[in-house]
Amino acid sequence: MRYNPPQMVQPVVVPRAQHPISRKDIDPDALKVLYRLHQHNFAAYLVGGSVRDLLLGRRPKDFDIGTDAHPYQVKRLFRNCWIIGRRFRLAHVRFGTKNVEVATFRRLVPADEAPPEIEPVREGVEPGDEERDRLIHRDNTFGTPEEDAFRRDFTVNALFYDISTFSIIDYVGGLQDIRAGVIRSIGNPRVRFQEDPVRMLRAVAMASRLDFMIDPPIFEAIASERHHIALAAPARLVEEFHKILRAGASERAFRILHAHGLLEPLAPELHEGAGDALWRSLAAVDAYRRRFDATPESLTNAILIGSLLVPLGFHLKHSSVAFTDEDARGREPRMSLGLLPLARRDIERLRQILGLQRRLRDGDLSPRARRALMHRGSFQEALTWLDLHGDAPETLEHWRGFIEATGPIEPDAQTPGAGEGAHPHRRRRRGGRRRGGPRPA
Repeated sequence: MRYNPPQMVQPVVVPRAQHPISRKDIDPDALKVLYRLHQHNFAAYLVGGSVRDLLLGRRPKDFDIGTDAHPYQVKRLFRNCWIIGRRFRLAHVRFGTKNVEVATFRRLVPADEAPPEIEPVREGVEPGDEERDRLIHRDNTFGTPEEDAFRRDFTVNALFYDISTFSIIDYVGGLQDIRAGVIRSIGNPRVRFQEDPVRMLRAVAMASRLDFMIDPPIFEAIASERHHIALAAPARLVEEFHKILRAGASERAFRILHAHGLLEPLAPELHEGAGDALWRSLAAVDAYRRRFDATPESLTNAILIGSLLVPLGFHLKHSSVAFTDEDARGREPRMSLGLLPLARRDIERLRQILGLQRRLRDGDLSPRARRALMHRGSFQEALTWLDLHGDAPETLEHWRGFIEATGPIEPDAQTPGAGEGAHPHRRRRRGGRRRGGPRPA
């Protein structure tokens, strides 16, 4: 059976005077959403990782909101609101390019109430068998704040900030675990990992990013359930890898993943090739990321994927990336690293980045050739790669001085890879009719 939370838990409520979270640290657009929900008599809580990060003095990446308003009630309050999601309906309130996510409080459906499709049985396993697949495929049942807290994965992610009283609400002991610096599962970690195997990656990623310890039962559950990670959607796995690589603690995270066997069912090549070259590459990515308050745009997917592939032996002529066979419909073979699908555009961009490294290091290039190189669409990423992995500070400084003296130059649209959506300049056709063509009416 799935984990069922205890009933009627008395929460710990910390008043404003006893915690450090201030409204000035909350995104102003998120505050607008919180205030409007509260003004219309709905519960309005800041939820999840944003509360944890604010308590730790960190700048949250996202400010998510929990409420007892149903998605279409939220939509009626905000003209700039869109409803998204299949597994669970979410409201996205848009402010320019930013989305504030608003989720209705929900609960886990007990096993005896779940429709059959929520707990599909794996092929070859009888319905009554204890080894039934516990993957959550639908999670669309609304609940109370208490039920929503126990539905979450880890205690430090289940804290609420109530905009009506400016207090923190804790149902699961998350405040104590933040003070102790420990990542602890809500409920039995084996069951929670069977429900969503990606939680194993998240536990390691969060502990690495926050420099927290991992509760021993989590490691015990990873040892027994790590093979379930292959059941997760490949797109979600790639997204989690990107998050780990952008967090500034990827070396520590991948060392833990390797030590506890989580890389092996995902990407055997990565597990077997994990060594000093990989650790140096990830340490370089982390050092670069820590120069910035937020993740810089220069850490593109191509650079992140390259920081994993190049230490494994990826180079221009002979790639270590696997290609799956063409399917029956004749599509092109897909690129992958184990179970992790790789976007063809990212691999092609990586080839361009690596191909420019020799020319960037060429001290005999004329100023004209340097300016032409700056027009290349992959130039900035190639320069970032030189910064990360080139071990050539003098060359890098020389290029920076040259760019400053030359001034910014937009990538040439005629250059291959000059940016998505770019089109070559077309020569305008002269006026008049074509020779031998019909005369204009």
